[in-house]
Amino acid sequence: MARVVWHVPVTVTGRTTALRLFRLRDGRRCAVGFATAEALTALLGPDQAFTELGEPALRALTAPLGVDALVVDPRLVAPPVTAGRSPAPAARLQPR
Repeated sequence: MARVVWHVPVTVTGRTTALRLFRLRDGRRCAVGFATAEALTALLGPDQAFTELGEPALRALTAPLGVDALVVDPRLVAPPVTAGRSPAPAARLQPR
């Protein structure tokens, strides 16, 4: 059986590498994995650093942080748009 490896976003500061965690819509923190480096780059951009981890390793790293949710191949989700009043137009700057 082939071993599944996820491409997991990380933050690199000097010699320190840390998993990048995200939030679900309900506010809970979650770990994110991508099936391919291309999928990660398409969503998070070409400058996003990543490492390759198997699911057991990813879960083992996030469990002590209280993170038990894993999202695989997420898509960009924007907050819901509410119908209603438009925001007031920005005040115009007057030349001095």
